[in-house]
Amino acid sequence: MTEQPAALSSAELAQTTIDWRNLIWVGLSLAVMIVAIVINDLWFLNFIHVFAGLLWTGVDLLLGFVIGPILRRLDFPVRRAITMRLMPRLLFIMPTLAIVAPTAGWFMAVDQGYLGLAFPEIWWLIAALAITTILSIQGVLILLPTNVLVYLEMRKPSPDGQRIGRLMRRYVRVVAFQGTMQIVIIMIMSRFATGL
Repeated sequence: MTEQPAALSSAELAQTTIDWRNLIWVGLSLAVMIVAIVINDLWFLNFIHVFAGLLWTGVDLLLGFVIGPILRRLDFPVRRAITMRLMPRLLFIMPTLAIVAPTAGWFMAVDQGYLGLAFPEIWWLIAALAITTILSIQGVLILLPTNVLVYLEMRKPSPDGQRIGRLMRRYVRVVAFQGTMQIVIIMIMSRFATGL
């Protein structure tokens, strides 16, 4: 028997709306990245790349291996309350990190001459680019739309719990895959940091 969720009150709906003021933080993050690229300060660009990469990896691992499995076991009203507050924030955080970390990394690779690596070292760069491309495509084409669909479904007076369950299972699987790929990319980046 499927539990019938209660409709959200107007106060709850107000607490769980998308706060478009978060675009200020997105813009500020992108501006800092652009400044690091324009002034061509290797330390600053490396800091931006590592910081954004760590945040992206940390959030992926936390969502995929900690929060996701916990959410699956919660009753729908609790899962709904958490998701309704989490999804609007992730809509801003994850795409920003997925733009900043690889973009800063690309400019670092160009600056450090990694695009001119010889065989077999070039395979490290190709692996990093392939994984980053997969992560970005999944983020934009799977995770972002899933976030929006789950959020919109949960805001309905009578959300379809089975549809939300299907969407969240897909979301958690992709985030778990992303967390695993993030670990692989850290191994590759560690190789770059210690010399090829």
